[in-house]
Amino acid sequence: MLLLSGFSALLFLWLTVAAAVAEAQTGGFDYYLLSLSYAPNFCAQPGNYKEPRECGTGRRVGFLVHGLWPESNAGRGPSKCAPAQPVGEPLVRTMLRYFPGEAMIQHEWAAHGTCSGLSQADYFAAVRKARDAVAIPPALTAPASAVKLAPDELVTAFTSANPSFPRGAFALSCYRDGELQEARVCFDRNLSPRPCGNGTGLCRARVATLLPVN
Repeated sequence: MLLLSGFSALLFLWLTVAAAVAEAQTGGFDYYLLSLSYAPNFCAQPGNYKEPRECGTGRRVGFLVHGLWPESNAGRGPSKCAPAQPVGEPLVRTMLRYFPGEAMIQHEWAAHGTCSGLSQADYFAAVRKARDAVAIPPALTAPASAVKLAPDELVTAFTSANPSFPRGAFALSCYRDGELQEARVCFDRNLSPRPCGNGTGLCRARVATLLPVN
């Protein structure tokens, strides 16, 4: 009986350690945050590397995927949870319809995909599913002139364009000059829309600006 009790204790300890290791490998996150960068504003910022696919003349690019990030309800989620193998060329070609360039694809897998607990193929399938689920408000898809709206009005526009999403599923971040940096959309681990957690993003500008797409 004593031997069995000792074995049970060791088994419990092993299972506890295994669970902790599995948790560490996936970062122990609560939900996904889909970050959509607004290309004209990004390209206008000084000092940024300008990816030609995103910022080249005549590209007419609006919102692009920045990433799909595992997040914590309490704040920022994990990153770089495991060594990352390079994303293969066929998958890169598929994802260039969503991301501004190959460097971003490789970075997002290394920094965030490795914390998802998913394979490369499954992680990028999740990126596609999340992005395809979000409708960009028609007036913001490719504006011919600058759009200036209060942050709450922008959130309302996204909520109206996506009536099945809770209002709390959308958040914004802005540059210091008040230009919109990103629209952020939150999903649960099954990729159903859900309210965002703390620290998802806050645009403090009185008026947020979207530069024209050209």
